[in-house]
Amino acid sequence: MYLLTYIYKDKEYIGFLDEERKGIIPASRIFLELNIDEPKDMLSLIDIFDNVGSEKIKKALHSCKSEITLNMVKISAPIPYPRRNIFCLGKNYLDHVHEVKNLKNVNADVPKNPIYFSKVAYPAIGHEDFIDSHFPIVKDLDYEVELAVVIGKKCKNVSKEEAESVIFGYTICNDISARDLQQEHIQWHKGKSVDTFTPLGPYIAHKTNISFPPCLEIKSYVNGELRQNSNTNQLIFDIPTIISDLSSCITLYPGDIILTGTPAGVGAGFNPPNYLKQGDVVRCYIENIGELSNAVK
Repeated sequence: MYLLTYIYKDKEYIGFLDEERKGIIPASRIFLELNIDEPKDMLSLIDIFDNVGSEKIKKALHSCKSEITLNMVKISAPIPYPRRNIFCLGKNYLDHVHEVKNLKNVNADVPKNPIYFSKVAYPAIGHEDFIDSHFPIVKDLDYEVELAVVIGKKCKNVSKEEAESVIFGYTICNDISARDLQQEHIQWHKGKSVDTFTPLGPYIAHKTNISFPPCLEIKSYVNGELRQNSNTNQLIFDIPTIISDLSSCITLYPGDIILTGTPAGVGAGFNPPNYLKQGDVVRCYIENIGELSNAVK
C-alpha cells in the first residue's frame, strides 16, 4: 500500500495508489466500502489504521478502481502539518561522519550513542514544491536525502524486537540545511527549521511494502548529477535501535516522523563545498518508495 495527500480541484484529499502506482483511489471510496467514517487527513487515517486492519483495507483496495490519475493532481507532503517537531538523527552514516569533519562545531568522532535534534516542519512541503533559498540570510544551502520512519501507534519503552510493530510506514525526506546558520548558532535547530526546508514524500509506503529492517538504495541528485549513493543498511544506529532508544523516555505518537540520517555526498562534504544555488533541482530517491524532487528558488 502506498498512501498520499493530494490536491484535486483546489481541495486537499488523502488516498491510496493503485497497484500500478499510476492512479489514485480516494480514501473516501475505501472507507465507504468498509462502512467506516472517512478520516479527514493522513494523521486521522494513521490513528485508526490498526483498528481497521491492513488486511481489510487491502481487500477494499483490490475491489476498487482508481478514479484519478496522478497527472490530474498536485501531490502534497503526505503529512503536511506534523503534530510535533520531527525527530532527527545526526551523523548516522559512517561516511557522512568523516566528510563533515571540517565543519565548525562538528567533530569526526563516530557517535557512541544516537545524536538527536528536532526540526520544525509546519508545514512540510511536497513533491515539486519550491525550496525558498532565503538568500541572502542563508548562503550555505545544503541537501540531505533521508529515510523517514512514520510511527503508527502510541508507544513507550519499545524493545528492539517490538520496533516494527509500532511503525506505520516510510517516506522520503530532504533535510535541507543552512550550514552557515548551523555553525553560527552552534546547535542545529534554526539552520534545519527554516521555512520550506522539509520536503517530504511523495508517498508513504506502508510497512508491509518494506522488509524489516529496511535495506534500501538511497540516492540524491543535483541537476541530474549523482551526489549521494548508499543503502539504509549502512546506518550506524539501525531503526530498531533508534525506536527503542528514543522511546525509552519519550512517548511516541501516531504520525510522529523520525529522520534516520543521511549518507555521504552532501554539499558540505566537497572540497571546496558545493552548496545549492537558486535554480538547482534536487531529486531524492529511495528504493521501493519513489522520488522526491524540488527546485530551489
